[in-house]
Amino acid sequence: MSGTPSTALRISDQERAAIAALLRFPLVAAVNGRRSRRFPVGGSIPAGELAFTSSRPVQPLSEVERALVLAVVTGVTGWNFGISHHPGYAPALPNYPGSAGGRTFPSAAGFHTTEFFFTDDSGTYFLSSRDAPPGGEVPAGVVPGGVVPGGGRDDTEDDGFEGDDFDVDAWLGATTARYRKLSPERLWLPREEPYLEGHNTWIANHPGSLLVVPVADLAQHLIANLAFFLQNGYGVYDDINGRPVPGADDPSLRHAGDPYPLSFVEQYSLAEASAELITGPYNGHLLLGAMGLGGWTFDGIDRLSVLGASGDPAVPGLGFHTEHDDRWALPNPTGLTGVFETLARPHVRDATEAVRRFTERKFGPGGPFHPDTPGPWRDTRRVRSSAAPYDERFVRLLTDEVRYIDETFGKVPGTVPTVHILNYLQAQHLDPDFYDHHFAPGAYLPTHRDHRTTWH
Repeated sequence: MSGTPSTALRISDQERAAIAALLRFPLVAAVNGRRSRRFPVGGSIPAGELAFTSSRPVQPLSEVERALVLAVVTGVTGWNFGISHHPGYAPALPNYPGSAGGRTFPSAAGFHTTEFFFTDDSGTYFLSSRDAPPGGEVPAGVVPGGVVPGGGRDDTEDDGFEGDDFDVDAWLGATTARYRKLSPERLWLPREEPYLEGHNTWIANHPGSLLVVPVADLAQHLIANLAFFLQNGYGVYDDINGRPVPGADDPSLRHAGDPYPLSFVEQYSLAEASAELITGPYNGHLLLGAMGLGGWTFDGIDRLSVLGASGDPAVPGLGFHTEHDDRWALPNPTGLTGVFETLARPHVRDATEAVRRFTERKFGPGGPFHPDTPGPWRDTRRVRSSAAPYDERFVRLLTDEVRYIDETFGKVPGTVPTVHILNYLQAQHLDPDFYDHHFAPGAYLPTHRDHRTTWH
């Protein structure tokens, strides 16, 4: 898939008033009012006690509504504060994070291995934010800030905040500038099993909806955790095959001879990445109620079908490169060339390149431990320069571990997928008629009742 950057976002006066009201919506009200509200305008449940057919036409989200949802799910919100102290590193700064920026959701030790795809009636897109600095980097040909009249700023130099006031224009502009259109078509999935779980065949990826697809690079997340354990003096043990992984007894490790099981470290990585994959969409789910949009978070779309590994050439999904091996129970998507490339073959040549690219992300230009990367501290250069380095011995041990896993299992990670999807967020315009017909009062919020007059 080729990709093109987005154009600037226009915000009308009515939308500005709606955004101002949105910023006053109470967090506790959003949490307490959160529900899965699946029935959209243009929807139909054909049978059963909740059968209903909407009399309202399908209505896609506006450009501004879409940008708000995507900013809340994916957005960069400032600088990662990092890990402040570890007695085993002192006086050096712990060097765990993979990104200098902080996003709307937490990431274990700041690894940040998740990126985002989304699809709607206008096409299919990639939205990268894990290495974007606060304020964003604007692609060539896009209006700086991404927001144009009526009203708006033309500034991406700050971190999205002006004093105590949240600069929505800068934040939305940075988000929309990162859109990369991969296809003019909505991601196509047959409305049947196994592509959709049976209870979602009537509604998942429905016309008019926005479907957000967070995707994690578990190869990189595993490498980050192998580095984490090595930094803290622990090697790993191949508990699947009953043998040590090279380096576990290296005398330079504080806990030499007391390794962690490889399956534990890989499950640990899967669980940590899954926290990123659900927390971003959960933030978006809270926003839906505040905006008066319908939708929900769910996992009922086949991940392999989305990535392009269903085995059906008529269902190409996102077109990820996929590997097959008799040792694996399932196909293993590894990434989308030129768009989302994991630190696994064939996107890297070997373990040496994977570790080199991992190290460059952390210590190279723009990384969290490069002295020239801006940041939140009074003396950012001094703080970033104080991080513990990766010396030659450390790089050798880490590379040996990654090489062992790749050669033993034929992929990285060895026992969990290279690419992981957990939850999706679907956002759509709610049809209140369905809820008025089938539910007692209170099934939707005043923001849903007033959405059309507030936003449109």
